[in-house]
Amino acid sequence: MNQSTSRMLNRVKAVYLYIRERDTVSTTELAEEFGITDRTVQRDLNVLEYNGLVQSPHRGVWSTTSKKVKIS
Repeated sequence: MNQSTSRMLNRVKAVYLYIRERDTVSTTELAEEFGITDRTVQRDLNVLEYNGLVQSPHRGVWSTTSKKVKIS
């Protein structure tokens, strides 16, 4: 796995844990917390949503799903 992919996967994991810890967050809040653009946050959230780990009940607001996850 190349360095770029590894960095992205670590960031996606951190984003997931951040959302899980706070229950609900906004896309802008994530961008500010991680020092990345809204577009990068959206790509990361798309990965998490595709895998059934987060959902957006209201536009721009995200929360985790009840899907069980083993964090290593």
